[in-house]
Amino acid sequence: MKPRIAIPIPTSTNIEYNQRSWPAYATAVERSGGIPVEIPLLATPAAIANLINTCQGVLLPGSGADVNPHKYGQEPIEECAPPDRPRENVDELLIQDAHNLYKPLLGICFGAQSLNVWRGGTLVQDLSILPVNHAAGASVAIAHTAAIAPDSLLGSIVVKDEAPERDGFLRLPINSSHHQALAIPGDGLHVSARCPQDAVIEAVEGGQAPEAFNIPPETPAHFVLAVQWHPERSYDISPTSQAIFNRFVAEAAVWIPRPIHTSVA
Repeated sequence: MKPRIAIPIPTSTNIEYNQRSWPAYATAVERSGGIPVEIPLLATPAAIANLINTCQGVLLPGSGADVNPHKYGQEPIEECAPPDRPRENVDELLIQDAHNLYKPLLGICFGAQSLNVWRGGTLVQDLSILPVNHAAGASVAIAHTAAIAPDSLLGSIVVKDEAPERDGFLRLPINSSHHQALAIPGDGLHVSARCPQDAVIEAVEGGQAPEAFNIPPETPAHFVLAVQWHPERSYDISPTSQAIFNRFVAEAAVWIPRPIHTSVA
């Protein structure tokens, strides 16, 4: 059976943004062999949890909001957009479920930032003073490149013909539509890509190590990948964008629940 992929509605307030953006994620999942499942933001936690339980993978999409800076120990600056509490609450339910049961997780733009904060990391609240226009937007197909570590999970997914190696890194052309970025990576997350011009983090990865939870070492690694750009927008023109979704959906297709281990006093 095709795997069901949980995708939350991007915002709780901007209907136009939701109608424009959610279908792009859903279409990319469908074209890669998955079934997109819309996760509402304003349903009861029990209803949301029941829906999440029917899914084998989690995709955290972008958003017009910014993660509440208080969650990573900062006061919001003027450039920081208002938080979206319902979206953050649903993201936390989805991330917790993915980590508890080792479900494959793909974070995109705001979704990457949401994951990073949940894992104890911090964000840069505004990038406007940097030399690269990271907020280029959907109308710009290629904003800059990402320098990707060849030995990373992302490096193993990248289509090499699209990302020639230079100075030991794979240089992938990417779009860009964000004004915030990851600062300190969260627990267990490893930087696998940066913007070569200004070192802004473009991707992190890192699921839970099986040995940390007394799970047999032959157990496949937990698939957790988060990118700062929008591969759903470049699915038609970028083989790597297709490969990211193909790998994510393939991981969800073979997912089986991992044992849940709890400590006993």
